[in-house]
Amino acid sequence: MSSSTSARPAAAQGRFDHRMAVFGSDDAFLAAALPFLAEGLAAPDEPPPVAIAAPAHLAVLRDALGTDAKGIGFIDHTDWYTGTAANAVAQGAGFLAANAGPGGRVHLLMEPDWAGRAGRSVRESAEWIRYESLANLLFAPFATTAMCAYDTRTAGDAVVDAARRAHPGTGVYEQPEVLVKELDAVPLAPSPRSAVRLTAVEGVRDWAAGQGLAPAEAELFTRAVAEAAEAYGPVIEFLAWGEAPGCVCELRLCRAVADPLAGFVPPGSGDPEPGQGLWFTRQVCAYVDVRDGVMGDGARIRVQYA
Repeated sequence: MSSSTSARPAAAQGRFDHRMAVFGSDDAFLAAALPFLAEGLAAPDEPPPVAIAAPAHLAVLRDALGTDAKGIGFIDHTDWYTGTAANAVAQGAGFLAANAGPGGRVHLLMEPDWAGRAGRSVRESAEWIRYESLANLLFAPFATTAMCAYDTRTAGDAVVDAARRAHPGTGVYEQPEVLVKELDAVPLAPSPRSAVRLTAVEGVRDWAAGQGLAPAEAELFTRAVAEAAEAYGPVIEFLAWGEAPGCVCELRLCRAVADPLAGFVPPGSGDPEPGQGLWFTRQVCAYVDVRDGVMGDGARIRVQYA
């Protein structure tokens, strides 16, 4: 794929400006990043822009900026993208609350860690495309300007093509409701015949401990399942399978969830705490899959600890 960039003029105040830059060389990266950071430096009522990128790209930026680098924040993307896509939502919300200007004003150059967790499997990549898409809804109230940087040398063509559909201004943008529905149309693997049926959430703790989770982890996993049950119950049954650390519990619900943002909207408290529903579940577990039934049937929420 040839190197290219896609960017738009700054959005009106109070509206998330979500851009995308695609590059295949360090020179192409600089061609996109330097004007973006300069725009942030010149923006009124904003703190200094921040570059969140691979260490090699941060070094290239520092060299190109010279003494101007002192006016820009630099964050290794392995320090920012430290867990799941839901964890990245929490990281972003916390950063804006603590560091952004009025209304969330700040320029963020953001390069996901495609050489790390985000790119380690098709499933992980799909979760991050979901995150990129839902960001258009989650951060819509903020006047934040974000440019997501995609290096074709690490992200790959398939990921880049999918990411274009999550970024306005690319010519192939899909509304989040459409793209997320498409991602959710991929069926989950069927539960194994060996799965254990539990009638109450209290049984999850003993089951998980019996599968090898340490007591504290079994308690945390049970709390995560309970939070989902309390938010979207009543639960018809709990179906459990797997061994530590990949213990899985699937909740069969009486009603649909029907909300693409379920569990992604940050609560008032920054740290995950009991009582935060599916947000808590997404923050402490590696995977949370929500599938609504057809013809008005209930939903399934599948929770995997690690």
